[in-house]
Amino acid sequence: MKDNAIYLTDEGFLELEEELNELKNVRRPEVIKALKEARALGDLSENADYDAARAEQAQVEGRIQELEKIMENAHIIEKKTTDKVSLGTTVKIKYVDDDEVEEYRIVGSKEADPSNNKISNESPIAVAIMNCKVGDVKKVASPNGEYEVEIVEIC
Repeated sequence: MKDNAIYLTDEGFLELEEELNELKNVRRPEVIKALKEARALGDLSENADYDAARAEQAQVEGRIQELEKIMENAHIIEKKTTDKVSLGTTVKIKYVDDDEVEEYRIVGSKEADPSNNKISNESPIAVAIMNCKVGDVKKVASPNGEYEVEIVEIC
């Protein structure tokens, strides 16, 4: 893996593509319309609507540039069957101290969404379990202290 590479699953790439299309085809035209309407109100020096539309335009254009750069430099994670934890795999782990089992998908940092159990390959858990097999027990270093997890299943 390259240190500064942007890794995305097929699904993650499609989500970014949809967001980019939404920004270009819906939000950008809305902002342009708002700018035209605000300009029509007259004096731009004290025009709060114009200032707000310019700020939104900057935000939209910045996000478009960011998404285009991400997509241009993205490395798509290939789906493959494996017996080791790797980028793109879904893994069930058991927290050794309390026997709680969690399922996570290991994704690139731009796609990480912990609330949907998608964790970055740079997260402490992913770093600890990368290249491990079912049954392996690994120590995870975290800001709250070290703990152990056991690989239960790799999908």
